[in-house]
Amino acid sequence: MDKDVSAGSGITTVVGRLALGITLLAFGLGHTTVIDGVSAADATSIAQYVGGIALFVAGLMALREGDSAGGTAFSVLGALWFTWAVSDGAAGNEAGLFLLLFAVAALSLMLAGGDQLGQGMYGLFFVGLLLMAIAEFAGNGGLVKVGGWFAVAAGAVAWYAATAALAHWPTAVPRRRAAGRGVTATG
Repeated sequence: MDKDVSAGSGITTVVGRLALGITLLAFGLGHTTVIDGVSAADATSIAQYVGGIALFVAGLMALREGDSAGGTAFSVLGALWFTWAVSDGAAGNEAGLFLLLFAVAALSLMLAGGDQLGQGMYGLFFVGLLLMAIAEFAGNGGLVKVGGWFAVAAGAVAWYAATAALAHWPTAVPRRRAAGRGVTATG
């Protein structure tokens, strides 16, 4: 594997991805209800302070460093996490609309490019939020749990990306050469 550790503009990206990873893990696990007695409401304080304030500050610092991609991602997600945390338990169509708008932001971040781990993280987060939005509109608790698992996966990718940058672990999947390159088919 490639030892590429260029996961952004340095320590600000690491801090942002760790904050996002912790928030996504708490948010996702709360929605899966896999841990007895832990619900999405239990992730509110983490979402407000780590996902909201810390992530927003990391975004501002990244923008100050000239990292427009990381700065935009972290500040937008920080604002959204803070809003979710203080929304006082919105449900139904109101929550569905918020999650759908949050999903659109995650989709934009995924499509913006960047490293493979970042795109994977935002892509998983997008799917999770989209599923949760649909579940809120339809009143489907099972779909909320599936969306929660996608958020957990996105959180794990965010955590890995931050840890990999610090520990100098691989952050890129090597690309394979196409089989038969240079060989022509005869008919």
